[in-house]
Amino acid sequence: MQLGCKCTLFLQMQLGCVNIFSHKMKTTRNTNAKTVILDLITNSKVALSHAEIQELVHGICDRVTIYRVLDRLKKEDLIHKTVNLDGVVKYAGCHHSHENHTHNHVHFSCQRCHSVTCLDHVEPSYNLPKNYQVQEVNFTLSGYCPNCQ
Repeated sequence: MQLGCKCTLFLQMQLGCVNIFSHKMKTTRNTNAKTVILDLITNSKVALSHAEIQELVHGICDRVTIYRVLDRLKKEDLIHKTVNLDGVVKYAGCHHSHENHTHNHVHFSCQRCHSVTCLDHVEPSYNLPKNYQVQEVNFTLSGYCPNCQ
């Protein structure tokens, strides 16, 4: 999962991280990091882990900033998180309108390639005993994705 050299340079130039003379990166503002991370997540077809995001941003920000940005994006309801079967937290973009915004959909975790995909149009069903109130649902199905079958 590496971006090409031209793409990396483009990202760095967009963020003002490239010093044309020395090619050393400057510290970026958190707002720029937020924009890049949100773009990565929303344009990805699969949910991304912190480590995958860190690899894809190529040093634009440090790992702590990535955690802070992910936390902020989750609080702003722009992304949601899920845990794959190996216990790795992954982040996916929210594709619902804000009027009927919910994260209560099924995730599919591939046992071979370890990708996690949101299945937005599959709603989980369950029956709870009386006096239980659901606040959030994290349904994960596992098996083989179409690419690994």
